[in-house]
Amino acid sequence: MATKETETPANLDRLNENLARIEELSQRLVSALATKKPKHPGLEGPGEDLYMKAATAYMAEMMSHPSKLIEHQVGYWGKALTHYIDAQNKLAHGKLEPADDRTPKDRRFSDPLWENHPFFNYVKQQYLMSAEAMSEMVEKLEGLDDKDKKRARYFTRQIVDMMSPTNFLGTNPAALTKAVETDGQSLVDGLENLVRDIEASDGEMLVTLADKNAFKVGENIATAEGSVVYRNELFELIQYVPKTETVHKTPLVLFPPWINKFYILDLKPKNSLIQWIVEQGYTLFVVSWKNPDASYRDMGLGDYIEKGYLEAVEQVKTITNEKQVNAVGYCIAGTTLSLTLALLKKRGDKSIKSATLFTALTDFEDQGEVGVFLSNDFVDSIEAQVEIDGMLDKRIMSKTFSFLRSNDLIYGPAIKSYMMGEAPPAFDLLFWNGDGTNLPGCMAMEYLRGLCQDNRFAREGFEVLGETVMLKDVTVPVCAIACETDHIAAWTTSYAGIKQMGSRSKTFILSESGHIAGIVNPPSKVKYGHYTNDDWNLDADEWHETAEFHEGSWWPLWDKWLSPKSGKQVPARVPGESSTHPILYPAPGKYVIETPKKP
Repeated sequence: MATKETETPANLDRLNENLARIEELSQRLVSALATKKPKHPGLEGPGEDLYMKAATAYMAEMMSHPSKLIEHQVGYWGKALTHYIDAQNKLAHGKLEPADDRTPKDRRFSDPLWENHPFFNYVKQQYLMSAEAMSEMVEKLEGLDDKDKKRARYFTRQIVDMMSPTNFLGTNPAALTKAVETDGQSLVDGLENLVRDIEASDGEMLVTLADKNAFKVGENIATAEGSVVYRNELFELIQYVPKTETVHKTPLVLFPPWINKFYILDLKPKNSLIQWIVEQGYTLFVVSWKNPDASYRDMGLGDYIEKGYLEAVEQVKTITNEKQVNAVGYCIAGTTLSLTLALLKKRGDKSIKSATLFTALTDFEDQGEVGVFLSNDFVDSIEAQVEIDGMLDKRIMSKTFSFLRSNDLIYGPAIKSYMMGEAPPAFDLLFWNGDGTNLPGCMAMEYLRGLCQDNRFAREGFEVLGETVMLKDVTVPVCAIACETDHIAAWTTSYAGIKQMGSRSKTFILSESGHIAGIVNPPSKVKYGHYTNDDWNLDADEWHETAEFHEGSWWPLWDKWLSPKSGKQVPARVPGESSTHPILYPAPGKYVIETPKKP
């Protein structure tokens, strides 16, 4: 049997090896950080005007209602001091146990030591009381307009979340425990994970959310059977192999967002919307967008409509020998599909028979959570950086969207990877989330300025390809699906936009869950339900209150809506059977796996 004396040298050897490894990794870390390209400072946080407005509002509040602020401060300090005295009394009486804990439950503090250990429990309680006090202070400021107050609330929460004791090794009991149990190996592994991420991101710290080696696009993800049958400089057109002997006469063309890659709709067979659509008897075409580099800097929304939407529709009409198609647009692709529909109305072109919009915003009056990044301080900084790079780098967008859910997409994964030394999980959704795309500079600024900031599509009209189009110009039958907890495209805002469209036939479906899970919601799981309501005279809150709830996925309901608009049954169409459009290569194509040149 090994004794403590015989174990010690081995433990020391291991510890010394880890210390040497840490020194080596530290040198790599310094080298990796040195490769970071300078970015416009305005991309790192809000402009000084927001801080000045908040400070001015605070001073005005203090002068006008000093008793209210004093009451708030006394309340906070009273809680903190009472907790300190209670903790001291426990120790003074020889009790190594935490003081009474009335703070709310928080999943960040799930380790038992946060509840049972007097030090860690003390730190946790003081943090949560301070966080509550900061949030209350922002809520009580009355000198800010709604937009500025929303931004002050958001960035205050960011500071509060960043300062959580779980984010620091010295105050994270789980990380310290693992470091001791592994003789420091977890810290070495964590440092190695950190260095790897910084090296892979050219000096930026972007935590890897999923095991990049666990998936390969086209092999164990994005595997629906199909072929690329057309390609230009902006997109590849994929035609999917039919799974039924007959199909609806009118083909369906799906436009995914070019902010991300299309295979979110084809992660694996059991939750693939692409696969499901084909199984329902539709001839399905999906656009796979080019991931642009700096050479695409002058590509605008007009190019996406002309060389993307209109070109894809024409190619599908030619392949199927049909005069009309049904179209689907997801997120920004739904916004742009709406612009395309309005343009076609102006031109008297009836090529698109009906439209389905997934989580699409067309009226940006209420910008939702992402609106905190749509003020001039951020957008001016993006414009300055885009002018240098020629494109909006995917990492800027990735960081922006991640901060909307910072505990889930930044701090939580960073703790597991960098403090605990854990390998990222083999999770297909997170793998896709990390496989982002760039945006052409011109297109990005047209979208941010003309649509998001100026809201011209819903107001005075948006100019595109020689026409000024408005929401009322969308007159084809529309089915819109929004998601109840969507933090990118708020469902109430989506509803407001659809309500203004000129279509006589409009259907609005509200799915439970968020921007992705609410859409990728296969019927087989019976996981998230959905709401329907045919009364368009209601505002969003009234619509929700009086809506009918249905268990399970909205996919079958959409099929019932789409099927009557898709014509009679005809023999199934097979990719490559059109003499004008031979198979170029198998799905998922080449654009989806290409890596663009760096700026």
